[in-house]
Formats: sequence, C-alpha cells, structure tokens
Amino acid sequence: MDWTERYRPRSLSEIRGNDKAVSQLRDWAGSWENHREAVILHGPPGVGKTSSAHALAEEMGWSVVELNASDQRTKRIIESIAGEAAASGTLTEGASGRRLIVLDEADNLHGNVDRGGTGAITRLVSAADQPFVLIANEYYDMSHGLRNRCRGIEFRSITSRSIVPVLRDICRREGIQFEEAALEHIAEQTSGDLRSAIQDLQAIASGRDALEVDDVITAERDRTDNIFTFLDGVIKEHNPRDAQRAAYRVDETPDDLLAWLDENVPKDFTGGELARAYRHLALADRWLGRVMATQEYRYWRYATNHLTAGVASSRDGPKGGWTRYGPPGYRRRLGQSRGSRNVRDAIARRIAEHGAMSVATARREVLPYVGAMTHHCKPRAFTESVATAFELDAKELSYLTGSGADTNKVTSIVEAATDRREPAETTVKEVDYEPAEAEGDDATGQAGLGDFL
Repeated sequence: MDWTERYRPRSLSEIRGNDKAVSQLRDWAGSWENHREAVILHGPPGVGKTSSAHALAEEMGWSVVELNASDQRTKRIIESIAGEAAASGTLTEGASGRRLIVLDEADNLHGNVDRGGTGAITRLVSAADQPFVLIANEYYDMSHGLRNRCRGIEFRSITSRSIVPVLRDICRREGIQFEEAALEHIAEQTSGDLRSAIQDLQAIASGRDALEVDDVITAERDRTDNIFTFLDGVIKEHNPRDAQRAAYRVDETPDDLLAWLDENVPKDFTGGELARAYRHLALADRWLGRVMATQEYRYWRYATNHLTAGVASSRDGPKGGWTRYGPPGYRRRLGQSRGSRNVRDAIARRIAEHGAMSVATARREVLPYVGAMTHHCKPRAFTESVATAFELDAKELSYLTGSGADTNKVTSIVEAATDRREPAETTVKEVDYEPAEAEGDDATGQAGLGDFL
C-alpha cells in the first residue's frame, strides 16, 4: 500500500509544518455558522492541503462529498452532486449534521469551461448551506470572481526539520531501523514536499529492515545513472521488461522522460516503428494529463509503462551504432515562454467560459481579435468593458493590449473595471457595446465583441 495513504493524517493536530494555516482552517470551520464563507486552501503540491481538508472533516464529525476528477466537474455534475450536498439534507450527513464539500484541483476547472463548471462553482459557494473547501496549487489561476467569494488560506513548503519527524515515525511503525542522517538527507532533497519525501522513503526502504545514509546516497546515484544510458537502452536494445526497470534508475519524472523520448526517438525509429512509438508517447501524455487534472500520482505508472515498455516494444529489432541524443529543445523553448502562455491561456479560459466555446477556439479565433480591438488600450471605453467582463488584472490586460503592466493607463483601467464589476456573475452579454449598426461605429470601438461571441 502507498505509504502516503497509509499514514495520511487523521486529525489536524497530525498535520506537520503549516501550523498557521491549520489554525486558520480550524478557526474557519469553528465559526462557519457566523460567516458561511467557502475557503480556498492553496499552495505547492505535497504540503498537506487535501489531507487537512479530510482531517478537518474527521475532527468536526462532518461527512465528506468530494469532486476531484476533471470529468466530474461539468455544470450538470457539480449542480447535481455538490449542489445537492450544499443545499439540502438528502445526502448522508456526519454526526454533526454537516457535510464538507471538497473540490480538489479548483485551479484546473478550465477543462470544462464550455460546460459551465467555473460558473456553477462560483454560484454554489455563494449560496451553499454547507461548508465548502476548494483546493488549488496556483491560487491566481482561479477566476477573480471565485477568489472574491472565498476566504484564502495559504499552505507553504514544509521545512526539512518538520519532514524528518514524519519519516522517523513511519520508519518506527514499519519496523525499519534508521540513521537520522539518512532521513535528513531524504528531507533535504524533496524541497519542502512531504508527499515526495514519504514516497522516496518507501522506494528506498523497500526490501530493507535498516536504512543508512549510504543507502540513500546510493539510491540517488542509481536513479541518476544517466539519461543517455536510459535512452540508449529503451530506444535501441531493452526488451519491454528491462525498459520498465530502467525508468527507476534515472532521476527524471515521467513528464521529463516524455520530453526526452519525444525529442530523440525519431533519430533511430522510422516508418512503422516511429508510428507505433508515437502512439505510446501520445497515450503516456494522456495519462500525464490525467495526473495534472486529478493529482492522482498513481497514474504515473501507466504513463511510464507506455514511455518504456511501449516504446521498446515498437522497435522491430535491436539497433546498433552511436546516436547523438540531445535535450528536449522544444520543451525547453516552451518553458522559456511558459509565463506568457499561462497568461494567454487564463484570458482564453475566461473568453471560453463566457462565450460558450472551447478554450482552443477562444485562443485561436477570438483572443487575437480582442487584442487587436484593444491595442494600446484604445478605445478606452471598450477596453474597460473587456477588462470588466473578463475580470482582467494588470498582467492580463498588458498581455492583451500590448501596453506595459505598470503604466498609469493599464492601472487606471483595471481599477475602473473593478469598480464597475457587480457582485453578481458577469457575462459577456453584459458588455455595454452592441454590434455595429451603422458605418463608423468601428471608430468608437462599439462593434466586434458581440459579433463573434
């Protein structure tokens, strides 16, 4: 059994490393009858957000209704499951008569925006008769309107000093002797991610009844053998089983392995081999997308199987010779522009949600026109209406219009848009401008947005 599940905290007092956040969460729950606000637990992966929500329910005697998969967050599903739980007593209640509705990965709702998921959640948290917890890694990837309707509690990376006692307790309960330095080394290598530290401990301690610091260092050295050795084996000579084993000896996540294989498989594979290999890479990518949408890391094994055994089985026979493998240049270039792409996609998600279209359509067919119509924030009135309707912050408005984010022009438009925005959910159809009816309307900026949304 996965140790992260076996040793999941059962009460808030067992949560390590985020005392302030835990205290705020407990206070929120204790006074919920007075304020009836939803709460957003946000922070990096592996720091205890989801565990805290479940521990809170256990401590309060609340039952839990949880939505955490991307295919469970359409408007219909949200309103039929979470909506019923939030507004009625028809679902099984805890001893206290309360149910805690938990929405994991609340910053990843954009997969269903054309089906109203974000809007449904925003309405529910405003009217819920039951406590609501939303969990997010990226707080500012959530819609402005949703953030405004919730209380935010930040969880931070956990210090090594807080991780070591957890690892020590797990070792004792598993009957594993240990050197303190070994646990300290694991804690230091996981950069504040307690879940990763526990996973690393389980992987290194597997088959051992004692753990020394040399075991940890050796395991890390084995895992970091060489990415090029891994590529050589999977692409040229390993059978499927050996290819699977090779993945455990290289210090790369499945996402990284996908990028390396995507870059280098075409250097040795051609024709049917290449087609079969890319089919497995595509399937791996779909599993990795499921991981991102659900934070269920057990899906990594399925992605890894396609990346290793799948690619190796695509080969018609062993390949000799030497190949100059290189780093994933395409992924590297994407990483360099990730910031601007995230801003672009955030705007596209809002357009898609309001305009009843897919994010891809909004990004490809609408966003460029809105940008052209608001270039350098002109006309001012129309730009202000766009900023109001799509809840743009200064960075997003700067991206859309090409004006500097810290200019007086952008700052004043964002402030005006915030003042104009009504508490009720804004839709694109509430933009003040009508499609052009007469020649010359383009000059006022009143044509266009209504025409293509």
